[in-house]
Amino acid sequence: MIETLNNGGKIILAGNGGSAADAQHFAGEIVGRFTMERNSLPAMSLCVDPSVVTCIANDYGYEEVFARQIEGMGNAGDLFVGISTSGNSENIIRAINTCKKKKITTVGLLGKNGGKLQGLCDYALTVPSNSTPRIQEVHTLSVHLLCEMIEKGIFGVNE
Repeated sequence: MIETLNNGGKIILAGNGGSAADAQHFAGEIVGRFTMERNSLPAMSLCVDPSVVTCIANDYGYEEVFARQIEGMGNAGDLFVGISTSGNSENIIRAINTCKKKKITTVGLLGKNGGKLQGLCDYALTVPSNSTPRIQEVHTLSVHLLCEMIEKGIFGVNE
């Protein structure tokens, strides 16, 4: 993630339900700030524009809501984070496949056994639990740890 941002790429995030909230949270901490005053970094959640999401869902199907946005806004050198507690969300799977075509690095924040996404993502952080609330709690902690690592990795330690 640090390499992506240092090289001028952006972080693109997506998820469904609670995972959509995690995607928004992650993007907010990267664009705004997590723990230190710093310059803004480029990140975006694909879950936040209801007009775009419902247009794509209506015209192409809900399975395409993230892939279609990546097709339009993703670039080689970006990094996509797909968040799925089951590891089997079809719209995240299709987004990952679109990323591969566009040379976008993919990261999965997954649960259970990682599902179908485990083998599709370039990198996967899988929470080995069948409890959705526990998976979501670990995903939130992971988002915070990643944000802290990004800030310290790009801007240095600010204690």
